[in-house]
Amino acid sequence: MARIVITGANRGIGLELARILSGRGDDVAVVCRKSSAELDALGVEVHEGVELTDEAPVAALAAVICQKPVDILINNAGLLVRETLDKLDFDSIRQQFEVNALAPLRLTKALLPAMGKGAKVAIVSSRVGSLADNGSGGNYGYRMSKAAVNMAGVNLMHDLKPLGIAVILLHPGYVRTGMTGGNGLVDADEAAKGLIARIDDLTLESTGSFWHAEGYELPW
Repeated sequence: MARIVITGANRGIGLELARILSGRGDDVAVVCRKSSAELDALGVEVHEGVELTDEAPVAALAAVICQKPVDILINNAGLLVRETLDKLDFDSIRQQFEVNALAPLRLTKALLPAMGKGAKVAIVSSRVGSLADNGSGGNYGYRMSKAAVNMAGVNLMHDLKPLGIAVILLHPGYVRTGMTGGNGLVDADEAAKGLIARIDDLTLESTGSFWHAEGYELPW
């Protein structure tokens, strides 16, 4: 049984990750701004009211979480706001950087004292953060912030590999969730199953790689 910490688990992909992992017997702790009836029904450890873009609440969270070892950290929380070149909102773009790029780095650093050899860090990124795979443009804040968190993940790989901790960047697919307005090609439970399979397969030999939930590597 692994102890797994998941962010953004009150709905969508995060909720399904918590449901599947707790259902198979893992010790799941979830972090969110506000819980939900669906999350509360799972009976997992819930830490709500946590603003991951703020140093103080993250430090307070870490003081509690780090009382027990953390085997897997899944940085899942994200923010999507759609912009075009003729309608840019730089405050929104900055907020997406805070949530999508800086928050995973901040929480990973805060929880490192509880993570030992064999632990894993997963970052739910997106293929829209791939420079090589950008065929349409748009969504400036989301694309740029996901490209930034990909770089953060590769940096973490270099720093954490000597400690025996593996890192993976993950694309869940185009998932039907509230964040996508219910649009998408795959349901949240199916995406979550794919993400879990990729995390289960992660080793120090594959650390620092960028994977689609369906099981193939993505270009940077």
